[in-house]
Amino acid sequence: MNEKLAAMAGQMPGVMNALMGLHGEVVRDGALSAKTKEIMMVGIAVALRCEYCLWKHVPEAVKLGATREEILEAVSTAILMAGGPAVAYGSVVVLEILDELKV
Repeated sequence: MNEKLAAMAGQMPGVMNALMGLHGEVVRDGALSAKTKEIMMVGIAVALRCEYCLWKHVPEAVKLGATREEILEAVSTAILMAGGPAVAYGSVVVLEILDELKV
């Protein structure tokens, strides 16, 4: 994912720099910790069924100290809000990523 984002940045620097600036501003610690925000993005990615987002945000949440249990609670919230498709992404994609990360 990071390689593809870098390639896109080379072809659309204005758009990607603006997006990365927004990302950096949103994800920094504030009233909510960066970890909490990454966990939220995992839930949103499950609800929106964005596998690429999950491969970005699950490892980032883990890097910031999120546990398997915290991530799966975010998945459960997404399942409540998004139903069956969220179950598929939560049970297939997120579990695969967590297992690969050995979390």
